[in-house]
Amino acid sequence: MTGKLNGKIAAITGAASGIGLATAEALIAEGARVVFVDRDRAALDRLTAQHGDRAVAQVTDLLDAASCDAMVPEILEKVGQIDILHCNAGTYIGGDLTETNAATIDRMLNLNINAVMKNVHAVIPHMAERGTGDIVVTCSVAGHSAIPWEPVYSGSKWAITCFVQTMRRQLNKKGIRVSQVSPGPVISALLADWPEENLRKAKESGSLIEPSEVADSIVFMLTRPRNVTIRDMIVLPTNFDI
Repeated sequence: MTGKLNGKIAAITGAASGIGLATAEALIAEGARVVFVDRDRAALDRLTAQHGDRAVAQVTDLLDAASCDAMVPEILEKVGQIDILHCNAGTYIGGDLTETNAATIDRMLNLNINAVMKNVHAVIPHMAERGTGDIVVTCSVAGHSAIPWEPVYSGSKWAITCFVQTMRRQLNKKGIRVSQVSPGPVISALLADWPEENLRKAKESGSLIEPSEVADSIVFMLTRPRNVTIRDMIVLPTNFDI
């Protein structure tokens, strides 16, 4: 690795697995110190033991209002600054709208949209005071195309695409870059809710990518010169037909 992130401190939500974990490990490899944010304390204990002083555990339940509100202040108390905030935590609902229920919809919208907005809101004063920072949000190709088998998830990601692009315009004069990465299907626990037939076809056709391949894209975005913003990077499996 190049060490282009030496001295940087990143905070990543949903860092105990999937894209969050892959990104955390990629940033550590580039020299960053990473705050692993997740609700799974046992997983965080294992990961911080594995990565030593390059990793810091932050136990936060983003669906708990008080825990979510405390996240940024607690991180700053532990590490002093946040150069990179990667809002990655999310959940998934697939299938027809009539196949889910109101509580599940609320949970997904609160995690995929509300928690992202609150985390970004909380970190802005710190980054604006320092005159620098990067905010990256994990979106999805579903935030660019109306996917018929996942209307709630796709709707949440369209909302995030709008939020990221409006915040990019609000914050670029403060030295804060705001961007998103929009993967296609990634091999992760989120795919457990995919319609079985769609998942089978995706596996057979090679229409899935690894979390590490998304992490590579995020490293590229973060290591551009400060006068360059990668507004959105859509990362698709080559055989994915959408």
